[in-house]
Amino acid sequence: MTARSGPLIGSVFGLIFVLANAGALPAPVGALAQGIAFAVFVAIVLTLRRRAARLSAQARAAGPRFGSGFWIVVAGELIAIAAGLVVLNGPLDAPRATVAWISLVVGLHFVALAFTLHQPFLHALGAAIATCGATGLVLAAAGASNAAIATIAGVLPGALLLCAPARRDPRPGLPVGRAPREVV
Repeated sequence: MTARSGPLIGSVFGLIFVLANAGALPAPVGALAQGIAFAVFVAIVLTLRRRAARLSAQARAAGPRFGSGFWIVVAGELIAIAAGLVVLNGPLDAPRATVAWISLVVGLHFVALAFTLHQPFLHALGAAIATCGATGLVLAAAGASNAAIATIAGVLPGALLLCAPARRDPRPGLPVGRAPREVV
């Protein structure tokens, strides 16, 4: 798997976040959010396909690959999500907080990836998603509605993930693991 897969992977999870959580919103609002998310996802896929078509097969195959640091961060993320879900659904009996926990961990995963991949853009994305998750945990603990928790901890992080490909460094040949250089 190459690093060029990152925007597509993030977009898939962004779409899943929105589709899974917008159902907690009132019918017309939830359906509209899901429709917009799907349309944005389709636009992202088409844009990524056009970019890939411009690259030669050799350039695509030789693109930067995710290294061991990436996989360690992902493994940590999966373990943290699973452990948190066991605690939230078991001893804490707080299943409404699960989406918030997932968002918090996903956000922290992006912060770790920012360091691992030397991609400063991921710091802001990770911090924003982690903040949504932490806010969702506070809302769940305070007894807020499912719609409020789903919006803050599910729909909003999904929208951030869907918008993220537009904020990435547009230079397709930039190797992962190297920070973009400033032009003076």
